[in-house]
Amino acid sequence: MTGGLYEKPRFRLCGDRAVLVEYGDGIDLTVNEKVRSVTALLKQESWRGVETVLPAYRCLMITYDPVETSPGTLADGLLSLEGRLGTAEIPPPRIVDIPVCYGGIYGPDLEDVAVCHDLTADEVVDTHAATVYHIFMLGFAPGFCYLGGLDERLHTPRRTTPRTMLPAGSVGIAEAQTGMYPLDSPGGWRIIGRTPLRLFAPERKHPFLYQAGDKIRFRPVTPAEYNRLDERVVTT
Repeated sequence: MTGGLYEKPRFRLCGDRAVLVEYGDGIDLTVNEKVRSVTALLKQESWRGVETVLPAYRCLMITYDPVETSPGTLADGLLSLEGRLGTAEIPPPRIVDIPVCYGGIYGPDLEDVAVCHDLTADEVVDTHAATVYHIFMLGFAPGFCYLGGLDERLHTPRRTTPRTMLPAGSVGIAEAQTGMYPLDSPGGWRIIGRTPLRLFAPERKHPFLYQAGDKIRFRPVTPAEYNRLDERVVTT
């Protein structure tokens, strides 16, 4: 699912305190980079009345104080940014290594994904771990990262019946995306593995291991290594 940039951003009102600004359709790296550039400029310039800027795949939402500004003022300002996006100071992406134990109790849907694509379980693991994935956005739950770049051979529909509870660290596939569940939560993605890392820990100085725009690289580990890493994370 991809789409290109609009010639101009599209504006949609979201109640009386927010504006949704759309820059393109679908999942597209060029669109996402523009969203990140606009977000960076808004945060650097601290516009009057702007309370929060929430970036997503192809759009961003601005919440604002209606006493201090208006949708029209925001729209004019955003249009004026079009020629200055190259000045945005975007942090360079980091590559974050994520150990994953695939299959078995850690990845109950691995065999189903393999059968769906006429692959072996090992081929699914090798293919999934061969890509360095771009984090398009964080959402759904604190630290849940939506990753782009999944090999087409692994594109798999969501489960028809979501699970009522998935353990934190579960790594899944849904259509053309892959991602990780940072907390115990319900979910309908196809779970092919699990990481022992705590993806979200509010007591840490930096609660998240990554941010939008970073890269994720999955590294297959054995159950023994998973347990060793899990013990280390729990005790620190």
